[in-house]
Amino acid sequence: MEMRKLLEDSGHYLMNTYNRFPVVLRKGRGMKVWSADGKEYLDFLGGVAVNCLGHCHPKVVIAVQKQAQRLIHVSNYFHIEPQIKLARLLVEHSFADKAFFCNSGAEAVEAAIKLARKYFRDQGQNRYEIITALNSFHGRTLAALSATGQDKFKTGFEPLVPGFKHVEFNNIEAIEKAVTRETCAVMLEPIQGEGGVRVPDPDYLSGVRALCDRHGILLILDEVQTGIGRTGKFFAYEQFGITPDIMTLAKGLGGGLPIGAMLATDYVASAFKPGTHASTFGGNPLVCAAAVAAVEVILEDGFILDQCCRMGAYLRARLEDLKKEFPSLIIEIRGMGLLVGMELTRDGAPFVRACLERGILINYTAGNVLRFLPPLIVTEKEIDHLADVLEEVFDRI
Repeated sequence: MEMRKLLEDSGHYLMNTYNRFPVVLRKGRGMKVWSADGKEYLDFLGGVAVNCLGHCHPKVVIAVQKQAQRLIHVSNYFHIEPQIKLARLLVEHSFADKAFFCNSGAEAVEAAIKLARKYFRDQGQNRYEIITALNSFHGRTLAALSATGQDKFKTGFEPLVPGFKHVEFNNIEAIEKAVTRETCAVMLEPIQGEGGVRVPDPDYLSGVRALCDRHGILLILDEVQTGIGRTGKFFAYEQFGITPDIMTLAKGLGGGLPIGAMLATDYVASAFKPGTHASTFGGNPLVCAAAVAAVEVILEDGFILDQCCRMGAYLRARLEDLKKEFPSLIIEIRGMGLLVGMELTRDGAPFVRACLERGILINYTAGNVLRFLPPLIVTEKEIDHLADVLEEVFDRI
């Protein structure tokens, strides 16, 4: 009765911007969540790659509790201790020299776009165009949406922000042909997540890096979904043996709390000066304390990253077994670490609903790709249960 009333109020008071499942989640611990009516679910979606350490990780919870008692918010007109600690952690474990904090992945992308344009304007160059990939996803704010290479997200919001070109992903020649005197940057996801878990060829990003260096333009990597250990390295660019000039982060960074970050090298970051960009809530003490705790857990002894690599390989192996069993239904298994996609020959929605009914949370993207984004703490036993449920669902549907 209580959950029915909550669902009615949700439909009455909230804007209809999501195709929500008829479930109200109330509690979470580790890989599990429970609904208001007491049903237990195994979470292989992880808040869409946000809950990197599972739900309510003790160190993140304690960090939030302590910080909430001390200081929740203060203006960025003052120095903020947890923000400084987080910036140091990210810089010391990345290519970057400086960090800027905001509230989401879309905001981080907006900051990256502004920084790239400002960097060249400060040099007296009218470079403003950014080349992105078809099938990409960079966020819902207007510039991030304009950068996104999927028309379905853009319809109804025209006119879009000018200055973006979209070319085929995993095609260096397409980027080369798109470069002009007005090009300031190439912006790519190392692995396209929302676009269907598309992993590029091993030499693609190194080729893009060389192209950018040759033309004197910046390389921006959108690691909102791939960063913070998701691929088995702390950042996905490490998997490809390159470094960008600018990188965007969010999702897993806060261990469940909303935070975004834009990182850059010194020579690029110097284009931002007081007044050029800001965020009222960006890098506030509460979310930065949570992020420091989450990052320290991931980095402290390498166990989490090793776990991600091992469990990612195990998950893909179990899904490959299903592919052999259902060859007419499953086209391909692809991914890296614990960012895994299963491309089907038909729409993914019925399979997601069937898994939900059986206590498994997953989602689908690009129409027919089941996407698995479990917390990095997932175990073989939990993956085995997922595989068993999927086998039953595939057999019935």
